[in-house]
Amino acid sequence: MKKNKKYSFRNFINDLHLWLGLASGVILFIVCFTGTVLVFEEDVKEFFAEDFAVAGDGKKQTVSSLAEELKAENGFFVTGVTLPSTDSEAYTFMVKKDLKEQRGSTVLVNPYTAAIQKTGKTKADDFMLTMFKLHRWLLLDTTIGRPIVGVATIIFIVLAISGIVLWFPKRIKWKTLKQGLKIKTKANWKRVNHDLHNTLGFYACLFLLVMAITGLCWSFESYREGLGYVMGTKIFDRSPPEFQLVNRSDAPAISYDQAIALANDNLKYPGVLSVTFPTPTTTYYSFRKYSDHNWSPVTADHLYIDPSGTVLKVDRFDDKPLNQKLAAVIKPLHTGTIFGMFSKILYALACLIATSLPVTGTLIWLNKLKKKRKRNP
Repeated sequence: MKKNKKYSFRNFINDLHLWLGLASGVILFIVCFTGTVLVFEEDVKEFFAEDFAVAGDGKKQTVSSLAEELKAENGFFVTGVTLPSTDSEAYTFMVKKDLKEQRGSTVLVNPYTAAIQKTGKTKADDFMLTMFKLHRWLLLDTTIGRPIVGVATIIFIVLAISGIVLWFPKRIKWKTLKQGLKIKTKANWKRVNHDLHNTLGFYACLFLLVMAITGLCWSFESYREGLGYVMGTKIFDRSPPEFQLVNRSDAPAISYDQAIALANDNLKYPGVLSVTFPTPTTTYYSFRKYSDHNWSPVTADHLYIDPSGTVLKVDRFDDKPLNQKLAAVIKPLHTGTIFGMFSKILYALACLIATSLPVTGTLIWLNKLKKKRKRNP
C-alpha cells in the first residue's frame, strides 16, 4: 500500500491560492478590468472633449481682466486659474455660481481673444464615472461596496504573494526557473493557459502589489491612518503647511497678475501653474507648479502668498523628506500616472494581466479536477 503523502507547506499555499482565488475571482475580474480602463481616464476624456482652438495676435490679456469679464458677463465667482506652459493652450478658470458650492466647474478661455468655452460633460465622462464606481464600490452603496472591494484587495495581496511562492519550483535551478519565464506557445492549450497564468502573473506581480497596497488607502480609513503612522506622515494630507498669517488690512492688495509674476519669480522654471485665489474663507494665494522637465509630471512645488504680496511659504517637493514624498505620490503610484504615459502603459498591461488571472486560474483548476475524476472514477 502506498503511504499518504504529507500535507506540506507548499500544499497549504497551493490550497490557499486556489480557494481564495475562486472565492474572489468575479470581484477581482471587475476591479482589475475597470482599473485597466481607468489608467487612461484623462486621456480618453481629453480625446472626446470638444476642441478649443487658441490663436491670437500674440498679445495675451491679463488674468485679472479675463477674470473680470467672466464675472461681469456670466456672473461667475472666479476661484482660480491654471496657466499652461505653452502659448497655444487655453487658460482653465475655476468658477462657481455660488461661493458655497463645494467643487464648482471649469471654463476654458482663449487668453488672446477672451473667447469662452464651458467644459460640459461628454459620453466619455459618463462612461468613466461608471467605471470608477464599479472599480471603487461595484456600483453598490459605498458603505457596502467599498469594504467588499477592500477585502477583495487584501485577498489579492495574499494571492500575489502566494503566487510568487508557487512560481518557484521545489528545486531551484536555472533550468527549472527558466521554464517559468516564458510561454510555450507551441504546446497544447492547457499548457499555454498554465503558462499565461504562471508567467504573466510573475511579470506583473510587483506592479499589482503596488496597486493593491496603495489601493487599500481608499477602502479602509483605519488602514490609511495606520500606514500614515508607520510612514510618520499623513496620507492624503491636503492641509497647507503652517505659516503665520499677518493681518495687513492697511497694505494694498496686489493683482492676480502680480501674484502670478511673484510665484514665477520664486519658481523659476517652465511648467504648468495652478492658482487658487483668496476667498473669504482662505485669505491667501495658493500656487502649484509642475515643471516641464521634472522626473514625474504629477509632483509639484507649492507656494503661498498673502494678498499684499508677502511670500508666506515655499514648499518644494525635492526638499521634502522621503516619507512625505512617498505619501504625496500614493495616488499616482496607484493610478499609474507617476511617470506619465510610460508608467500608464506598464500599469495598463499589468491590469490586463490581472484581469486574465481569474479566468486562466479557474481553467487550470477545472482541468485538474477533470483529470482527477478520470483517475478516480
